[in-house]
Amino acid sequence: MGLPLQSASEPVWSEVWATVRDRIRLECGQGIFDTWIGPLSLKEVTNSHVILSAPRRLIRDYVALHYAARLERAWSHAAPSFVSLEIIVAPEARNAPARVASGNLARGAHPAPPPVPGAGSRHAAGSLQGMWERQPDPQQSFDSFIVGPSTEFGFKAARRFAEAGESEIGLLYIHGGFGYGKTHLLNALALEASSTSHARVLFLRAEDFMRRFLAALRNKETLAFKEDLRAADILLIDDLQHICGRTATVSEFLHTMNAFTDLKRKVVIAADRPPAALEGLTGDVLSRLQGAVVIALEKPDAETRLAILKARAMELERKRPRAALPEAVLNHLARELDAAPREILGVLVKLATYADLTGKPVTVEVAEEAINSRSVASDRRATIEEIQRKTAEFYKLDLRELHSARRARRVARPRQVAMYLARELTSRSLPDIGRRFGGRDHTTVLHACRRIEALCKTDPVFQQEVDFLRKVLGRALPS
Repeated sequence: MGLPLQSASEPVWSEVWATVRDRIRLECGQGIFDTWIGPLSLKEVTNSHVILSAPRRLIRDYVALHYAARLERAWSHAAPSFVSLEIIVAPEARNAPARVASGNLARGAHPAPPPVPGAGSRHAAGSLQGMWERQPDPQQSFDSFIVGPSTEFGFKAARRFAEAGESEIGLLYIHGGFGYGKTHLLNALALEASSTSHARVLFLRAEDFMRRFLAALRNKETLAFKEDLRAADILLIDDLQHICGRTATVSEFLHTMNAFTDLKRKVVIAADRPPAALEGLTGDVLSRLQGAVVIALEKPDAETRLAILKARAMELERKRPRAALPEAVLNHLARELDAAPREILGVLVKLATYADLTGKPVTVEVAEEAINSRSVASDRRATIEEIQRKTAEFYKLDLRELHSARRARRVARPRQVAMYLARELTSRSLPDIGRRFGGRDHTTVLHACRRIEALCKTDPVFQQEVDFLRKVLGRALPS
């Protein structure tokens, strides 16, 4: 539909639109103008009611939320007869266009979210292919999550976020050690939200977010990437720590969180440490994360461990009757295995498999043997890889940080501890140890060992940390 003919008393609306564009460019700057206002076009003017069209729903939504009032002021200044402004999405104009009255948006309403991209969409062969393909595991539901004192808050918060409707606080941040149940809660949230409230849930690992964003940058599809993300009602990001320090990706992640907040949608983040312990974040990102509902998942107590073991044992027994374990064994595991649920279940599966394959009963003695051998056998030396893995887990680090060039105390001190233990618990030479820690010189390893020895003599708490790691690695304390 073209612009209606102008009467003698009416302004030339195309010229008014050009004036409005120039005013907005001066007020907002060229960058904002090119991104959000430039793509708009004058669609129609009827009785001084102006209709602008946007090429994408994302642009329409964002302009209506952030620049509606500014546009209306510019139109009123350029044409005193101006009455109202409306923004539509041009591709939808042929089939009952979903029009959004900018005045309503300016008063606090928010537009309906865009449809989820389908298999036949423009992304079928592009860098964004597969963004929506991850499906939640039906086995990891809220019903299968064993709740204890250390996880009750996180469980209830995740369940509340899965409910339909807006949330007063749209950002939930769950952190805890490896195998503490973070991914289970995100998965359960995705299942619950998609099945009960029919919300559109996008579940991504942080590395997936980074990879697809960088691919979009290479292929000049950043706008399409943003549009796909904002098609979700709930965005779930797992293992956030893996993108910290990636400046461009973290910046884009901040824009995403802000956009979801503006649209009153929900973001749930899981990481292995609290926001304050994440390195490589700018102040604005850290401030946004610390403003979330931040919840820690801790190691389960003995009662919760027993409940987890019983639930998993019943499941294994249903599938393989010969894998049944006596209650005395389960009680012993719950008492003696002060570990993350994932490690506890690893020992349980090992015992159940032993019972199933050999047909022999699992006794408390057999269980004790499995507990003692779960890390490293007491009669063999630890490997550098095992030392690095356990040290990184203890200090809540990514394993790659021990190999990196970072000198921040939070990374450097655990690296020195790992070098010290590698020298003490293995037969490797100093140069060999240095090579395993990012190609460091043997003098660096020697300095680390001397530094840790000195700290152990003056800091009893630090001495306990090193002793604990030594014990975990299966070595007796030196006499």
